[in-house]
Amino acid sequence: MSTSAAQASAFFEEIGADGSIWTIEDDGGVPAPVGTDGRRAMPFWSLRSRLERVTASVPAYRGFQTREIPRVEFETRWLPGIRRDGLLAGLNWAGAEATGFDLTADEVLMRLKANPGER
Repeated sequence: MSTSAAQASAFFEEIGADGSIWTIEDDGGVPAPVGTDGRRAMPFWSLRSRLERVTASVPAYRGFQTREIPRVEFETRWLPGIRRDGLLAGLNWAGAEATGFDLTADEVLMRLKANPGER
């Protein structure tokens, strides 16, 4: 399993235990950079500590605030919005360039439904 695949897998396992999703935002909202495939993805992390490691090591993300999203809100509001806007969800991005797996909103929702965890 690649590092990115392991990070994505951990995203779903850790959400089950915690019930929250984390992202970053500034006055312009949540960033959605263009990935290597030319599509935009919004970043989400399963743990605040994962997000903080990235914001500490990626200069472009240092000016952002952290935002906690309850799982039910992520499933009912965020994922439909990501789908509508044609974006992907970046899961547990890591490293100096904040990279990892990007999935469609439907793929994320399907995996969340398979791992209901706590709400």
